[in-house]
Amino acid sequence: MPPKNPILGLCQQASFLISAAKVDQCPTDAGLEIAFAGRSNAGKSSALNTLTHANLARTSKTPGRTQLLNFFRLDEQRRLVDLPGYGYAKVPIPLKQHWQQHLEAYLSSRASLAGVFLMMDIRHPLTDFDRLMLDWGRASRMPLHILLTKADKLAFGAAKNALLKVEREIRQQWGDNASIQLFSAPKRQGIEQAQQVMAQWLGLIEQIEQPDEPEA
Repeated sequence: MPPKNPILGLCQQASFLISAAKVDQCPTDAGLEIAFAGRSNAGKSSALNTLTHANLARTSKTPGRTQLLNFFRLDEQRRLVDLPGYGYAKVPIPLKQHWQQHLEAYLSSRASLAGVFLMMDIRHPLTDFDRLMLDWGRASRMPLHILLTKADKLAFGAAKNALLKVEREIRQQWGDNASIQLFSAPKRQGIEQAQQVMAQWLGLIEQIEQPDEPEA
């Protein structure tokens, strides 16, 4: 039997820690944390809940409801962070500017940040926000893992083609700083693959296991 995913036990004990409107309200910058980012209505909160097998992040059919940096405790040294959704047109301009200012401050200053999960709706990938995040990840050498969410909205073949197309463009423009996979919260598709990335970034495994290379 393959070894049990080491992230599962932590996910089962995940709990809300604190909400922060500004960076100086965040928990002590120690240990390791993974942030979840994405354009409003990209399925960010649903993905976070599905990956932790918990109801941590509030989901809503109204985009733009996540207006704070919400921290969730896994253990004394590990956290998950639900970042404000970005880009919803009906949010007032001053609030948008506040989100942008403090989101940028968090991303640029948080020493404990080990990686960012970037949610993209598979039907509308590589938005302007997504590209900005990819640019930032490359410039800061911060690993990104992309979840092409709502993969169940497309037929299997169409979803695979969308994955290959986005993956090709990412490799051409941003190199190997970002990994990518299909994901569906309702169908529970892609959970184990994403959890393996989480486990690696949180220091629970040394590296994601790759197939053995044939001997020379």
